[in-house]
Amino acid sequence: MLFSILQNAFLDLITTPPGTMIFVLLLAITTALISTLLTRWLVDTNEINRKQTQTKAHEEEKQKIIDLAEIDPERYKKARKRWERKDTMIKKSQQKMTLQRMKPTCITFVPMIIIFGIVNMLFRGAPVALSPMNANDIPLIGNFIRAGSVWINFTSWYFLCSLGINTLTQRLLKLQSQASGGMGGMFAGQKAKSLEFPDV
Repeated sequence: MLFSILQNAFLDLITTPPGTMIFVLLLAITTALISTLLTRWLVDTNEINRKQTQTKAHEEEKQKIIDLAEIDPERYKKARKRWERKDTMIKKSQQKMTLQRMKPTCITFVPMIIIFGIVNMLFRGAPVALSPMNANDIPLIGNFIRAGSVWINFTSWYFLCSLGINTLTQRLLKLQSQASGGMGGMFAGQKAKSLEFPDV
C-alpha cells in the first residue's frame, strides 16, 4: 500500500512540471556521464588528440604549399607530392579514429533506444519544460499576437539539455580535444580542405 502510494507520488512528480523539467535534465546528465566515462575507458583519447593535432597541422600546411606555386614552382611540386603522400596516411588514420570513437556508441545505442522509448511513452507528448521565448517577446509580432506560454516536449527539452551538458562533461573530464582550437580553428581547417592545388 505504502509502496503504491510512493510510486504514484513519484510518477506524478516526474510527469508534471517542474518535476518533468528536472527529471529530463538529470537524465541528460546521467547519459552524458555514462557516454563520457565509456569513452575514457574504451578510447585512447590521448592518441586521438595527437592525431587531430597532426591533421590540423597537415591541413594548414596545404595553404603554405599553395602559396609557393607562384614564388617557387619547383619547390611547390616537391612539397605538393610530399603532402599528397602524407594525406593518404592521414586519411587512413582518420578512418581508424572514427572507428575508435564509435565504440561507446555501439555499446550504448540499443539500451538508450529502449530507455528513451519507455520515457517517451511515459510523457506521451505532454509539456515538459516552459520555453523562455514566446510570441510576446518578439518585436512587432508581439504587438499583434497575444500567445500563451510556450511549452516544449520531452524530445526537444532533452536535446537542449544534452547539447550543453555533453560539452561541459567532456571539458570537466578533459576529453574535448584542444586540436580544433575552437570555432575559429574549425573554420580554418574547413577552409584549408576546400582549397585546390593549382596546376603548375
